[in-house]
This record gives sequence, structure tokens and C-alpha cells, in this order.
Amino acid sequence: MPSRWERLLESKPIPIIDHLVEEVSKLFADSLRAWPLEVDEADPAVLAVLEAYPRRPDDGTFREAFRLARWDLDREFEAFDDYIRNMRFVSAGLSPDSRPLLLFLCRFMTEQALGLNEATEGRIDRRRMLQVLERTERLLIRGLLS
Repeated sequence: MPSRWERLLESKPIPIIDHLVEEVSKLFADSLRAWPLEVDEADPAVLAVLEAYPRRPDDGTFREAFRLARWDLDREFEAFDDYIRNMRFVSAGLSPDSRPLLLFLCRFMTEQALGLNEATEGRIDRRRMLQVLERTERLLIRGLLS
């Protein structure tokens, strides 16, 4: 019977880019658990949203914000616009007043993903940025650790 070390040596190596996606997702989930979020800008509109929501949003709000961010990164602009214009988030259980928070969270998530793309000089492409968002959502909302 092989030891755990032998099994580890025999296992297939994980490409560094996949490992990076995994680690970035964990860091991103940790940052989203903290509230208020750390923002680099002093935009009065952003500060107003953070002041209006002093407590961390619920999982439903995050789930809908992840949906919007994925559409934004995947350039699904018609779906994004229809969702916001027709307040489809209300049918997902959110209040009509959730719109500014959803847009803020979407923008924050999208900017984080695009910043990762820039920091890695494009090695984290749109497909991988979407993977980061999906993995982060699973870690944040469903509490998965692996």
C-alpha cells in the first residue's frame, strides 16, 4: 500500500495558473467577508453606498452581484441591462432599494478581476477571471474550503 507521500509524488502536478486562480479566489472571498470593503477610491457615491449599508450584505445579494459581474466580464451587456432595467433582482428576493449595492458590488468584483488581469500581464484572461469569480462565489456563499 503506497504511503501518502508516494501518492503525492505520483499525483498529477497542478499548473501554476490553476493554483493562482485557486489562491486568488480564497483571498478574494476573505476580502468580501470583511465589511465594509476596502476601497482605494474616495468617490462620494461609493462612500454613500458603504454608509447606507453598514452591515455585510446577505448571501442572496452577493449571489446576484456575482451574476452581474460574470455578465459584465463575459460582455453579456443585454442580459445585464435587462436585469437592472427590469429589476429582476426583486424576483430573486432582494428589495428594490438593493440596486445601488448590487451595482457597487458588481463594479468592485469586476475591477478586482480586471486588476488581476493587469497584474498578471494578461495571463489571467477573461475565462480565468470568470473562474475566479465562480470559485470565489462558492467559497464565500457556500463556505466550501476545497
